[in-house]
Amino acid sequence: MTTLAPDTERQLRLTITVHGRPAPQGSKKYAGHRRNSASGRISAVLVEQSKRVKPWRALVTAATWQARIVSHIGAVPVHLPTLDGPLEADIVFTVRKPASAPKRRRTWPVTRDSGDIDKLLRSTFDGIADAQAVADDSRIIDVHARKVFPGEHPEALPEPGAIIRLYTLPGATR
Repeated sequence: MTTLAPDTERQLRLTITVHGRPAPQGSKKYAGHRRNSASGRISAVLVEQSKRVKPWRALVTAATWQARIVSHIGAVPVHLPTLDGPLEADIVFTVRKPASAPKRRRTWPVTRDSGDIDKLLRSTFDGIADAQAVADDSRIIDVHARKVFPGEHPEALPEPGAIIRLYTLPGATR
């Protein structure tokens, strides 16, 4: 059984703001077979169906590298160390509001275009891991995520993107 410390013990370690359209990572499509030149084995080639995933992950990675900078030694940036151990993530995805949505009342991002939240998390966590902010995204044991439209939530960005907060959980036992 895992015992978590009270919220007062969690410590904010990194805040990342990403500007750009969040993209869900999920379904793959078959793109033929290829032979591995080293082993000689034949395997299926699967590629990401969404063309938006790669640019989103690159934006998350770049924003994470930027957020990790704590100072400079001359022109060389000094980054925060890689986070390890049990982590908590709090993420607010700001997604594009459809033109057909009501303008004068709050609406909810429940359309297919806004993406499944679990698939948005998958692409975002991979981008964070690519920037070496976390030892591995499996270290994130607690996630609070929401999708919002611009201007319809206190933490919504004015344009599509995400605000990501990573916390360490020092009182958690492994």
